[in-house]
Order: sequence, then structure tokens, then C-alpha cells
Amino acid sequence: MAKRIYDTLIFIVLLFLSLVFIAPVLIVVINSFKLKFSIATEPFLLPTAQTFIGFSNYAEGLRTTDFLSAFGWSLFITVFSVLAIVLFTSMTAWYIVRVKTVFTTLLYYSLVFSMIVPFQMVMFTMSKTANVLGLDNPLGIILIYLGFGAGLATFMFTGFVKSVPLGIEEAATIDGCTPLGTFFKIVFPILKPTTITVAILNAMWIWNDYLLPYLVIGNDYKTIPIAIQYLKGGYGSVDMGAMMAMLVLSIIPVVVFYLFCQKYIIKGVAAGAVKG
Repeated sequence: MAKRIYDTLIFIVLLFLSLVFIAPVLIVVINSFKLKFSIATEPFLLPTAQTFIGFSNYAEGLRTTDFLSAFGWSLFITVFSVLAIVLFTSMTAWYIVRVKTVFTTLLYYSLVFSMIVPFQMVMFTMSKTANVLGLDNPLGIILIYLGFGAGLATFMFTGFVKSVPLGIEEAATIDGCTPLGTFFKIVFPILKPTTITVAILNAMWIWNDYLLPYLVIGNDYKTIPIAIQYLKGGYGSVDMGAMMAMLVLSIIPVVVFYLFCQKYIIKGVAAGAVKG
């Protein structure tokens, strides 16, 4: 009896937390179909016959923000940044675990230390350096994202690589595999849970990031967060209907990606945290 009461209480608490987290998204979706004036006066009410305007907000948002171009740049930057982070940090983690030297130890702790440095401490020097080195473009910002994402990704990969039996790699070497062949044919496939976890976490971060693209590439290559920001008019006026519609379109890809891969998240985080 006591266990049933406990389970019921846990269920109620988790249900309440779920509603709290889902509510903001539902409010955005509901308001994306309402007149912009009713959004300010009745933000929590469902659309009525008087306030419902269908997909007009979506059409206006697509026209005003050049959303398709922003979507393309966001997709390009996100995909290739995530690929770079996954590839280079997994190889770095493997090298750190298998090659025990003072250099690899310092490299590992330097990457871990980078996770606790606030972005605000380096954003001005970083933007100036990016400008001087010619990194203020979609290709350059991929390198910057690699730098900022390397700490956590390497930390997670390192924890999992420690669980990979060394004997498997030695057997591959005896069979004639080169170090790169051993990594890509033997080690990297075993890292799949952590790889997907790292990819999801970084994809959500990069896709939704506003400040870094704004500082580095600005208006030349607008990503979705920057494009939506330009829905603000003069004297602080905001087309709330179009903004809500564009927010809905911007969250759909990352939500679909997350739902498709969510089963790997806990598995990858747990494996990277406790193994080794």
C-alpha cells in the first residue's frame, strides 16, 4: 500500500513537471495561429473564431525574415559543426586514453577546464580574433564551435573509451590495421551511444545559439535566431504573431531530431560518466 502511494505521488510530481516544461511550447504553438493583438491580451487562451487567422502569421514570418535562407545557414553550420565536434573530439579522447604522457594529461585537464570558463569572459576577444583571422563566415564559425564544444565532448568520450577493451585494438593491429583503421573500424563504432549523445546535445546548442553567430557573422549570414530577432520593428514594436510562427518552425527540426535519438541520451551519458 505504501509503495502504491509513493508511486502515485511520484507520477503526479512528474506529470506536473512535464506540464510545466511543455506549457511554454504549447503556448507558442497556440499563439502562432492568433491575431497579434490578441496574443498580447489573451496569451493563454485558445484561438476563437474572432482571433484565429490560420497560417497568415507563418506566411508573414517567412516573407519578412527570409526564413528559408536562415534555415539553410543554420542547417549548414549545425550539421558540419556537430560532425567536426564528434570526429575530432572522439579521436582526441582515444589518443588521451591510450597515450599516457604529460602532454595528454595537460591536454585533458585543459579541455575540462574550458567547460567552466563563461562565454562572456572571452566573447569580445574571440570575436576580434575571428575577425582578424578571417573566421567571420559560416566555415570559420564551425572552427569556433569546435573549440567551444570540445571540452564536454572530449570529457564524455574519454569516459567511454576507457571501457573499450585494449585487447580488441591489439588484435586489430596484429591483423594489420593502422592506428586510423583501428579507430574507425573498431573503436568508433563502439562509441555509438556517446556519439549520438554528443551529437544531440551540440545540435540543440548550436541550432538555438544566438549570441555567437551574432558576434561572429552578424547580418551577412543570418541564422534562424538572428532572423527572428529582426521581426522587432522601430520603437520596440514586435510582430508577435509572426515571431511565434517562426519560433514554431525553428523548434520543429531539433525536436524531431531529439525524439528520434532520445533513447541514446541516458545510455550515452551514463556510459561516459561511470565506465572506466
